[in-house]
Amino acid sequence: MKAIHLTAYGNPAQNLRMVEVPEPHAPSADEALVRMEYAPIDYSDLLLANGVYFLNPQLPSVIGGEGAGIVEAIGPGVTGVQIGDRVTIPFRTATWAERVLAPAQGLFVVPPSVDAKTASMLNINPTTAVLLLDEFVELKPKDWIVLNAANSQVARCLIAIAKSRDLKVMGIVRRPELLNEIEKLGVDFAGVESPELLKQIRSATGGKPITLGLDAVGGPSTATITSALSPGAHLVSYAWLSGLPIHVSQGDLIGKRLNIHGFWMYYEEYLPKMRAALTEATKVVASGKLTLPITTTYKPSQIKEAVENSQRGGKVLLDFNHPN
Repeated sequence: MKAIHLTAYGNPAQNLRMVEVPEPHAPSADEALVRMEYAPIDYSDLLLANGVYFLNPQLPSVIGGEGAGIVEAIGPGVTGVQIGDRVTIPFRTATWAERVLAPAQGLFVVPPSVDAKTASMLNINPTTAVLLLDEFVELKPKDWIVLNAANSQVARCLIAIAKSRDLKVMGIVRRPELLNEIEKLGVDFAGVESPELLKQIRSATGGKPITLGLDAVGGPSTATITSALSPGAHLVSYAWLSGLPIHVSQGDLIGKRLNIHGFWMYYEEYLPKMRAALTEATKVVASGKLTLPITTTYKPSQIKEAVENSQRGGKVLLDFNHPN
């Protein structure tokens, strides 16, 4: 069968290749065999391929952090899924292959109202959004949160899920031409990083506290968020799109007694909570309140072009229905 191997750490476009590998064996007890339909190329997949992620499999190796497919066979003792179910694939089961064996208890059955392409993108970004909203501050309806990179894939999920909880969302971007896009996503305030932003934020909130800041950028963008946070608030860094260390002014850190956290959804304490988070996120998707747009799909044989497109910022899916 066809699969995509990472052959070396470094340049993903050069080091990811479609190869022929043996078919998986029949599922053992508590396993399921899944025929993959779609798998996205995520930011975390590119970090892994570059050798700068928190996981470093021995190479060559199939990679791929999420995806969806159809259960083709189940092993003895499996009761939670049935042959024919569309499922998402659990953490630590690499998805970039035509068929994968996975622990059945980690599979999540996708409701029929969610299509296969959307299903392939449920496990990481929407689930991350729920965990970010749950784990640091006890938020109540009408509470404010602030986030940057508000046009990003995770931010789209954060905005939709926050609005489903009746939270107020402040979205910050770095370019004014993005304001219209994020306003359409439903933020309560959209702003561009600038010297005037803090004054605009205070006017928009009426001085109400902002207790949760979600930083995906790092560098000076982090300081923009912390300037808007209230005393005792929590800043959570969950990505580093700028590649820069976070900047936090000593005045905000000391004077406001801010709580600063790093977040990775696969920390051990979050693993037992992921199914509930995924369930909530999927309900928001199924309701139509959250859409997960894609730029294009590629066949696995086009992995070089797919990676290059993804590196330019597009949301790319690998189509394992048509591997060649």
